[in-house]
Amino acid sequence: EYSATKDPRDKLFICTGGGPGIMQAANRGAYEADGISVGLAIALPMEEEPNPYVTPALSFKFHYFALRKMHFMMRAKALVAFPGGFGTLDELFEIITLVQTRKAKQVPIVLFGSDYWKRLINFEMLVEEGVISSADLALFQFADDAETAWTLIKTFYKL
Repeated sequence: EYSATKDPRDKLFICTGGGPGIMQAANRGAYEADGISVGLAIALPMEEEPNPYVTPALSFKFHYFALRKMHFMMRAKALVAFPGGFGTLDELFEIITLVQTRKAKQVPIVLFGSDYWKRLINFEMLVEEGVISSADLALFQFADDAETAWTLIKTFYKL
């Protein structure tokens, strides 16, 4: 809805890994709102074809994870990470590291499902051990519902 009345350069688009589950739900939401969405799939033996809601002309399949992550980061105005496995963690921590080291522009990073993320990673322990600074905890925020996630993104950009 946000992008419907915006100038093309100010529009926000959904970009996912093009797969099933929450990625498909995000692409489907854009599709049902008559929007476009991008799918950046990865060629893996157990992966299927991109979900049917990705805009066909914007469906890409990558062989290398690094190149795929680079394309995600180049285009991202925000990152919302949902509970996932090693691939999700790889993407999330690479982006946090790039932002932390100022190798990439700062974007809002939202970890969706605070209980999941706080159980998975003891961020406070990382600070206590001195492997990250307390300031690094401000690189991301938690959200437990879509409205909160969207509010965090809007607040970041003062929309």
